[in-house]
Amino acid sequence: MRIISGIYRGKNLYSPQSDKVRPTSDRAREAIFNILYSKLEKSFSEIELLDIFSGTGAFALEAVSRGVKSATLIDIDTKDLQKNVNLFPKEKNKISILRLDATKLPLSSKKYDIVFMDAPYNKGLSEKALQQLHLQKWLKTNTLCIVEIEKNEHIDIPEEYLLIDERRYGLAQVLFLSYKG
Repeated sequence: MRIISGIYRGKNLYSPQSDKVRPTSDRAREAIFNILYSKLEKSFSEIELLDIFSGTGAFALEAVSRGVKSATLIDIDTKDLQKNVNLFPKEKNKISILRLDATKLPLSSKKYDIVFMDAPYNKGLSEKALQQLHLQKWLKTNTLCIVEIEKNEHIDIPEEYLLIDERRYGLAQVLFLSYKG
């Protein structure tokens, strides 16, 4: 695993220690960022990013490399992502790690512009996390939520979200949702 673009382009990341962690492929990550750039209404340097089910933290760290204002990473097990975050000591003021269950989020005082979510496949966790983000006030109106699921997985998108795009990359399906607020 490596950073694809930005100021840390080519920087290697630690691979996951657990077989329960399945990082988003480099190809899919690159494609998602290309789509993001086309959909954003403000500069990447103004974006507050939330990465849920962070795993290794590769998506959020890619965003940091590309100049995101801040990145918050959430996972139940933070060992893998902490090792990778430690590779970016100059960015420690931009990166926050929260050891939380994304299906039981607390009320948030901070709201995010982009959410990336890559839950374990076929467990219904994405739907629960989307509900929690809404109920616990983690999102701004029009927050862009990127949800990676298995290509044959079905999720019921909560009514607070609008599906604006979807793509397939190998075994993954990526949904782009806008939070209605």
